[in-house]
Amino acid sequence: MIRRKAGSSCLALAVAGLWCAPLFAETAEAADAAEAAEAGNGRVIDAIVVTANKADTLDVGGSVQRLDSEDLDLFSYNDVNRVLRQVPGVYLQEEDGFGLRPNIGIRGSGTDRSARIALMEDGVLIAPAPYSAPAAYYFPRMARIAGVEVAKGPAAIKYGPMTVGGALNLFSTPIPDVDAGTLSGKAELLAGNYDGRRAHGWAGGWAPLGGGLEIGALAEGLYEHSDGFKQLDIGGNTGFEITDWTVKLGLRSTDGRHALEFKYQNYDETSNETYLGLTLADFAATPYRRYNGSQVDQMNAKHKTYQLSHRFDISPDVNLTTIAYRTDTARAWYKLNDVRNTTNTGWVSISSILENPDANPVQMADLIGADGFTGRPGALRVRNNNRIYQATGVQSVLSANFSTGGVSHALELSARYHEDEEDRFQQDDRYQMVDGRMILTSAGAPGSQDNRLGDAKAWAFFIRDTIEAGPLTLVPGLRYETIDLRQTRWATSDPDRVTVTSVDESTVDVFIPGISATWRVADEVRLIAGAHRGFSSPGPGSTVDSETSWNYEAGLKLGSNGWRAEIIGFFNDYGNLIGICTASTGGDCNIGDQFAGGKVDVKGVEISASRTLGSIAADGFELPVSLAYTFTDAEFKTSFASDYGPWGTVTAGDQLPYIPRHQMTVNAGLVVEGARLNATLGWVGKARATAGSGPIALSDRIDDRVLVDLSAEVDLLPNLSLFGSVQNLFDVTYNAGFSPAGARPGAPRLALGGIRARF
Repeated sequence: MIRRKAGSSCLALAVAGLWCAPLFAETAEAADAAEAAEAGNGRVIDAIVVTANKADTLDVGGSVQRLDSEDLDLFSYNDVNRVLRQVPGVYLQEEDGFGLRPNIGIRGSGTDRSARIALMEDGVLIAPAPYSAPAAYYFPRMARIAGVEVAKGPAAIKYGPMTVGGALNLFSTPIPDVDAGTLSGKAELLAGNYDGRRAHGWAGGWAPLGGGLEIGALAEGLYEHSDGFKQLDIGGNTGFEITDWTVKLGLRSTDGRHALEFKYQNYDETSNETYLGLTLADFAATPYRRYNGSQVDQMNAKHKTYQLSHRFDISPDVNLTTIAYRTDTARAWYKLNDVRNTTNTGWVSISSILENPDANPVQMADLIGADGFTGRPGALRVRNNNRIYQATGVQSVLSANFSTGGVSHALELSARYHEDEEDRFQQDDRYQMVDGRMILTSAGAPGSQDNRLGDAKAWAFFIRDTIEAGPLTLVPGLRYETIDLRQTRWATSDPDRVTVTSVDESTVDVFIPGISATWRVADEVRLIAGAHRGFSSPGPGSTVDSETSWNYEAGLKLGSNGWRAEIIGFFNDYGNLIGICTASTGGDCNIGDQFAGGKVDVKGVEISASRTLGSIAADGFELPVSLAYTFTDAEFKTSFASDYGPWGTVTAGDQLPYIPRHQMTVNAGLVVEGARLNATLGWVGKARATAGSGPIALSDRIDDRVLVDLSAEVDLLPNLSLFGSVQNLFDVTYNAGFSPAGARPGAPRLALGGIRARF
């Protein structure tokens, strides 16, 4: 059950920021704006993002990749893990097979709950509490996303507070940039195995309002369902159901100088997901099995976004964009936490039980709950991880284009005020296993397990100048963050929060500089280099230093009509790597505690290339092909012992966990008049679940795998088509990880098929 509360608001500041000055100019021409809208962000927030459209990535300072709606439509993935395999330098720790709660890292940053990257939607921080609790227990569904931008290197300091690895910006469906009086839309109805169902559609457009104004609107709805591919021993649903809908209202002037847009998004999820995996022996025998001890596990999550964006052109070369936003997230993950020890004096974590079942036979019996078995009363402890989040802020970007002599400048000045909070009000219930059924033996009082509030207030300022002098482009930038963190605790016997038991406060001030250089050797050849400081904010109540690094990159970009290629080397020099204890990393530590990992070096090479062979007009066909490859070497430079599960006892030279040495994705397609066929092959090398070196033990090995996905679309009418896709075509079985607890499989073969309509 989700406990709701009222939160603070900076609405007055947001309104003031929206109308504080008439300063913003559009840097793209009309044709570029239309392309940007198709890519997913529209013209209103162009200044907030690094690239306004896909073509800009060649010339932008730093390494940036962009996927537009055409790329995303090829396979119509709902799992962001599948989408981000197309981007080099991104690391993904699979968990549930559907991408409900992805674990994303960039250039060696930690992957747990995507907490070490800047995660945004439409330029707004989208993690439930980006400063005080950045773990992404809510993540946008890819079926309604129209564009993806991954910024690495110096390009990432435009965002924050996490700049160590990079930033992921997702773009929702824009109000279609069509002529006034015209309606545009799309609908998709798909069904597949495991009772998979998806219904998605949107419609919108613009209408003349008179007085030099146009009014626009968009309505979008998404429904997703699956019964799940895992099988409880006692039977039952292991899947999910999601509804997600968005409404946008826009107002713009016909001269293009003004644009105002309001966005409201509402997400509701019920998923029967668990942290409980399998022992290695059980995984080898029946990899999609779920023990009866996870039968009551369920996540209920709700998320709402309110966003008001305003752009004003004061002249062709000066403009101001302001965004006011608020997000409300509530989630209650009711799931098995641990099992009573044999002496009835404490608890054994589920990760410890599954790592060594022979040493925990009594606990394993309680987890399995075989037919006819009667377990110990209250031996299974199930935690209601009930948390409420709120984030509110306002950010503005002032842009100005000017020249000094023969040198051109594109200057950006940005300010953001942000506040967020995480409210934990959790309790434990105890169950007994009887003949495969979990019977409640005692219910905990709300707040009796954890009763605390973490909050943050932050100011961020950013300045960047894109300086072009002939073939040379320099982009120096500086970000400053000042963050006030606070953690307030009440006694677990004080649900009304009458008496505060402790308050921990801290302040973090940090300057984050960066610079990139691009040398245009020829029209098709660019040499790039860059350096920036990486920073990740500590959490409320943390006693360790902030995570910091110096990050460097250099490489070559090639591109012309119909083809492009990049090879970029990177080196991230961590001064102090931070690990955060979470249940999703296996527990066995105090949840929320932070651990110092000392010096770490992460170095590697990213290669991407794409080309389209043939032409529909000239040859009657097209053959698009592309490649993304990442080589990574990530190792600790110091020796230490840690209570943080993924690290343990570390010796200098040990490899970081969950970072494969090799990753590669190859895409190929065939396009003819009225039909399209696409295939992707993804190879992920083996990785280790805990820090170490040398051969990887089976009990620590994340399996390497080669997965093939296939999609096809055939036009029935000009605006109606049949679409089908198959993920994991050859039904490869693999262990995707040992976190949160035990071995857990990647998704088996998943098929979807149905109709698409456009108008």
